[in-house]
Amino acid sequence: MQQKSEQTNMKDGKMYPIEIKNLSVTYRTEPALWNIDLNFPEGKMIAIVGPNGAGKSTLIKAVMGLVPITAGKVSIYGKSYSKQRSKVAYVPQRGSVDWDFPTDALDVVEMGLYGKLGWLRRPNSNTKKKARECLEKVGLGDYADRQIGQLSGGQQQRVFVARSLAQDPEIYLMDEPLNGVDAVTEDTILSILENLRKEGKTIVMVHHDLQTVDKYFDWVVLLNRNLIASGPIKEVFTKENLDTAYQEKYRVSFR
Repeated sequence: MQQKSEQTNMKDGKMYPIEIKNLSVTYRTEPALWNIDLNFPEGKMIAIVGPNGAGKSTLIKAVMGLVPITAGKVSIYGKSYSKQRSKVAYVPQRGSVDWDFPTDALDVVEMGLYGKLGWLRRPNSNTKKKARECLEKVGLGDYADRQIGQLSGGQQQRVFVARSLAQDPEIYLMDEPLNGVDAVTEDTILSILENLRKEGKTIVMVHHDLQTVDKYFDWVVLLNRNLIASGPIKEVFTKENLDTAYQEKYRVSFR
């Protein structure tokens, strides 16, 4: 279990997928994250859990340099994100996306391939084929030409998961992908993520439903601006740690 601070080297000598040292993020004068030391293990389904305003989304954005870091350092397999961005895919919160943008589902998924194409090369038949395959994986093969704003919320979320699959990364960063989606979408996303985990991919997900943490994940990070605890579900997802993170304002049944 990781609590407060942790070792910086893995026992087998491999680099962590994500290593965070002394990370602080401040919005104006208000700390969003404070002195976070955290290593994410490889090949795990990892939940980032905490109350509203705990800094969960900020942590993911800080990893990718989407918010300014006040102090500290983030490494992706031992290097900066700018040098390793091809290894990372990001699925944002659905509410942060402009769904009125005039593009169809296939175009959105193809955007995940731009990093491999290079910005000066146009998508070709091979990239379109790859994008369609990714849409098929999320059950939306018949919706490739549908304008993104005409899709349901769950379908929109699946399109962004398909885009992340097209990138073929080592690390998936996902900001509440299961929030407010229908049962079909939730089952589809979880099935895909389970297969990715079996392939050795690392999935880091901001998650809000405490009742399903021990069902869906095998590793959890408890956050409330500071790191409360991080580690395997059985060791970290405890009443004591949840009391500390949520000040007892939560609902969960322990098995």
